[in-house]
Amino acid sequence: MFKVIVNKEKCKGCKLCIENCPKGVFKVSKSFNKMGYHYIEVEDDTKCNGCKRCVIVCPDVAIEIFLTEDSEKT
Repeated sequence: MFKVIVNKEKCKGCKLCIENCPKGVFKVSKSFNKMGYHYIEVEDDTKCNGCKRCVIVCPDVAIEIFLTEDSEKT
């Protein structure tokens, strides 16, 4: 399993991660960050397959993906 983290203060809500995620992990938040953008948030990181497309396409370097300890045991 993977843990997906979006730094909401870095995110400008460009939606590139949403468009490039094959598993539908992300959604647009209804809240605003300090810069006044609707940031992207993780809807369901259990769907994440670790492809890191979101990390690669994010122009603001606002997304991180970590392998969880649970998946290392299996």
